[in-house]
This record gives sequence, C-alpha cells and structure tokens, in this order.
Amino acid sequence: MSQKLGLCLIGANGAVSTTVMAGVALMRKGLAPRRGMITETRFAAGADLASLDQMVFGGWDLREDNAYEAAMSHQVLPIHLLNFVKDELSAFKPWKATASKRFLHSMAGKNILQLGSMREEIAKISQDIADFKAAHNLDRVVMVNLTSTEKYCEVSDVHRTLAAFEKGLDSNDERISPAMKYLYAALDSNTPYVNFTPSLSNVPALLEMSLKKQVPVAGEDGKTGQTLLKTAVAPVLALRDLHVEGWYSANILGNNDGLVLNDPESNKTKVTSKQRVLDSILGYQVEDHQVHIHYYKPRGDAKESWDNIDIAGFLGERMQIKVNFLCKDSILAAPLVLDLARLMDLAKRQGRSGIQEQLSLFFKAPYHAAGKEPEHNLFKQGEMLRAWLQA
Repeated sequence: MSQKLGLCLIGANGAVSTTVMAGVALMRKGLAPRRGMITETRFAAGADLASLDQMVFGGWDLREDNAYEAAMSHQVLPIHLLNFVKDELSAFKPWKATASKRFLHSMAGKNILQLGSMREEIAKISQDIADFKAAHNLDRVVMVNLTSTEKYCEVSDVHRTLAAFEKGLDSNDERISPAMKYLYAALDSNTPYVNFTPSLSNVPALLEMSLKKQVPVAGEDGKTGQTLLKTAVAPVLALRDLHVEGWYSANILGNNDGLVLNDPESNKTKVTSKQRVLDSILGYQVEDHQVHIHYYKPRGDAKESWDNIDIAGFLGERMQIKVNFLCKDSILAAPLVLDLARLMDLAKRQGRSGIQEQLSLFFKAPYHAAGKEPEHNLFKQGEMLRAWLQA
C-alpha cells in the first residue's frame, strides 16, 4: 500500500506550519536529525505509519506570501537552514482562507475568501481538498488546524445537533466560527481532523457528524511546553501526597500567537484550555491556580514560562517549587503536528471514527466523550497511546 499522505494546514503561513514544512524538507535532505517525534522512536515501532519522505503540504492562510517568505518573517529557524530548502518553501503558496472579525481580533492579510454564504465557503474548502489530492495523486489527507486562537465561544443551540448546525449554515448563523467551518468541510470530505488550537470546533453537532461520516477527530490545543511539564509534575506531587495549595503560571511570548492572545477574548480561550489540567490529576480543586499569558514582542517565538508551586508536606510544612522554561514555541509544536498527522492517518485506515482519546497525550484539553472526564495525567496518557500502538 502506498503511504503518500497530504497535510492540509489551516494557518499554513504561520510559524508552526512553516517550521513543519521546513523541518520535513531538511530531514529529507539529511540536514537535520529526526528528533522530537514519538513516531520516529521505538515507542511507535511496528506501527504502519506514513513516511515523512512522502508527505505533501497544502493549506489555507490569510497571508498570501510563499512559505519561504513567511518562515523568514517568523525567524524560528536560522537563515542558513531556511536557505537549504528555499526552493521547496518558495514553491508553496496558500489557498484563500475563511475568516471572521467576530472570532479573530487580528486579521492581517488579504488572502481571504470573499463569498456570499457559509455554504459557498465550505464548498470551496472541500474543493481545495479535492484539487490538492488530485494534483499530487494523494492516497489520503489529514487536516490540522494551526491558525490563531479564536475569541472565546460557548456552545449554544446551533451547535447542539447536526440538524440545528445545518440550519445555521443555511442562515449564515454568526455563531458558527471559521474553525467549525473547516471541521465541517473536513468531515464532509472524509478527512481526519486535528485541532491543535484552543478554538472551539468540536461541538456536539460536529461530533455527531464525525460518527455519522466515520471520520476520526482529535484535539484540542497542542500540549507543547508549560502544560506538558505541569501534567508531568502534578502526578508526582499526587503520588507523594504533597498537597498543592497554589500554582501560579506565567508566560511571555512575542510571536503572532502572542499578539492574537493580547486580545482579552482570545486570551480567555487559551487560559481556559490551560487551566483544566490540574484538578483532575490531583483529585481536588487547587484553591489558587492562576494562568497568565502576556505578549512581549522582543521574544518573538522564543517564549518563556515560569511556574511557582506552593506545596504542603509532612506535618503541614510548606515548601515551594520553581520551574523556568525557555523554549521555542514552534520547535516544540512542529514535531507534534507530524506525529498527529501520521497517527490520525493510521486511525482512519483502521476504520476508527469520532474522538481519538488515545491521542490525549498531545493536548492540553483532550477531546472526550460526553459525561466522561478527560485524562490529563501525562504518564497515563502515554500508556493509552502505547497500548493502542502495540495492539
């Protein structure tokens, strides 16, 4: 069986997407190590995964630059590395994207779909996928949402059933976000979908559709840095019965993601996603759990996070743990995108549909079935993934 796989990236000119594309091109040429990916380790040995060497990229973005120009502007990778793959990146131009000022504070770029209705927009997204597959003779495609965080949104009546959602599309209901349109188009095109952002898309109506169409979905909000460490440290504290009295988390970053999160409503979406992890791991509500995200332009993609953890141990004696993590946001995220694309493709070939809970390891707020609590413990998540891959 051919393993040729297409990745349709929403936010294709963003820092993460261009790092993904540059990274694959560099690894193919033997100019960079195949590191940071679970799917390239013994963890996934024996799994029938698509090859990195046969991946093809397409996708949508509000900016019409080619991927080389976009990558240069993000300054994640050094210029000398980007120049090794300049031809490959320069050949990539994004398709026109759907957008909404209601859901996104910053809409820089003119590469926007200018159509009269939501139905027309979704039809164009679906056509983009079909054209992409035909142009590159692709066997299969996975869609990954890597666009900017949308403003905070709650589930309402239009999101609760597929019938209500269909009527909402017919009436251009403004409560249907761009992220939801992309997911609908993916499901309608029989394309596995990954939400790497905290933007709300997996509403009950679209979960119903994913089961009906037999398409796997996974998300939400990629677990890359601070939350990754939080879901590893918290189980240790729980195991040793060290009581967490407070956990203060702060982040500074200066990339476009940070700029978008400067908007209070987008910030609320992100913070809500990051705050969910502690209580379920520890087994009690942390009285003072704070998460703060601040835009600080000089840092660019090189973000920094601080965690101060106040704990009480034997005899109620108080202690503190301090964690300072300096990292590159996109360098942490890019390999996870590749892992998820390959694993979701495997899930689709296995005939799986609906939420892929075995991929919870990759997300801050893992999708989960209604009435069921998501698993946040990093080590238990790892065992869920290992069990699936070994089976």
